[in-house]
Amino acid sequence: MAAAERGWCLCELLRFFYSLFFPGLIVCGTLCICLVIVLWGIRLLLHRKKKSVSTSRNGKNEMVVAFFHPYCNAGGGGERVLWCALRALQKKYPEAVYVVYTGDINVSGQQILEGAFRRFNIRLTRPVQFVFLRKRYLVEDSLYPHFTLLGQSLGSIFLGWEALMQCVPDIFIDSMGYAFTLPLFKYIGGCRVGSYVHYPTISTDMLSVVKNQNVGFNNAAFITRNPFLSKVKLIYYHLFAFAYGLVGSCSDVVMVNSSWTLNHILSLWKVGNCTNIVYPPCDVQTFLDIPLHEKKVTPGHLLVSVGQFRPEKNHPLQIRAFAKLLNKVAESSHSLKLVLIGGCRNKEDELRVNQLRRLAEDLGVQEDVEFKINIPFNELKNYLSEATIGLHTMWNEHFGIGVVECMAAGTVILAHNSGGPKLDIVVPHEGDITGFLAETEDGYAETMAHILSMSAEKRLQIRKNARASVSRFSDQEFEVTFLSSVEKLFK
Repeated sequence: MAAAERGWCLCELLRFFYSLFFPGLIVCGTLCICLVIVLWGIRLLLHRKKKSVSTSRNGKNEMVVAFFHPYCNAGGGGERVLWCALRALQKKYPEAVYVVYTGDINVSGQQILEGAFRRFNIRLTRPVQFVFLRKRYLVEDSLYPHFTLLGQSLGSIFLGWEALMQCVPDIFIDSMGYAFTLPLFKYIGGCRVGSYVHYPTISTDMLSVVKNQNVGFNNAAFITRNPFLSKVKLIYYHLFAFAYGLVGSCSDVVMVNSSWTLNHILSLWKVGNCTNIVYPPCDVQTFLDIPLHEKKVTPGHLLVSVGQFRPEKNHPLQIRAFAKLLNKVAESSHSLKLVLIGGCRNKEDELRVNQLRRLAEDLGVQEDVEFKINIPFNELKNYLSEATIGLHTMWNEHFGIGVVECMAAGTVILAHNSGGPKLDIVVPHEGDITGFLAETEDGYAETMAHILSMSAEKRLQIRKNARASVSRFSDQEFEVTFLSSVEKLFK
């Protein structure tokens, strides 16, 4: 009797849900139609707004080209790409109006331009308008201790909406990797959209790290120790990768900075017909002016690292490997000094530098390690001109402008055996060695000791090979390939 009652209740429950199916379908369909109508209405309003503000004094419509770069006042390789891209476009399309969306609200536009000249030796030929965004905190990783990728990506949509409400461009280029803004500007703003991808937000390598339960800066130890949490995170990553592929496929033009990035973007975005490698611009000529035979004015050997103080750059590996090197060459008559040069974008980066200082103190090498933060370009050049070894430790670095600059300046480069440095930069030139690669603390320490033990003549030959190989990364090469790639957006 009880079983029959339970069966009857189940049938009634199923009948109830079935009765709600068609009304629910109608409600969902109606809401979707309303949403489409609202979005279409917003698009029409934005189109009218764009027409009203894009008319020049002579009555003709001016093309508005906008770059989405919330951290344009930083001093990394991504910012060099931004300013070189703007300079190239201004030369070819001088009649266009150029806009940069930035979250650097504590400085003026003129200060940003002066900073670009001071750090990169780049001065634009025509004016640039800056649209200052006040919601940049929505893309700060510190705001999302968990589900960081999802949080930052959703935050970028709101930041993009703020940008779109202030200025509706004809051409929108995401130059910082916020792919979730692409459908917003394409379908709501009615823009032609392009993207320059320095590093995919998620990659198959990240999926493998979680799948294999390896500890990393983006895979905490408590997750790797728990099989269930690892499975949940793997599902989350797969779902995010699917969404990332969808938004990325909205781009009309895709530029990537290396072979490593190309492989990942092709597997995720699947837009091979409009994707090109555009190596980032490196001011190699400025560094090539440094004489290779120049006598070092400082005693001993200088080891220099160039890169922003971000967690993925793995500066702790440099300090630990340097400490091991000092132990290896304790009896040597040569003094050694490690100089870490980089930019700090925010308080989190500054805190990271303080943690690195404490690490040096804990290892007892604080007297031999120096930090140079946000230094002028000329000072960077002076350090590289005196360095014996250029150091790089980021796993799967998308490209590595700092690596190229070290090679052009005449240092013997020691980079991480992965990503862009391995596939594109520290590769043989006409069959000759151009530098060295390593992965572990011991590997770095041993390779640094090997480089220092070489004769000056042997190091000189490697430096010459490296210099001869970096011409393909010049500003001029970047301008040619960049303009060729974005030409489709201007038709």
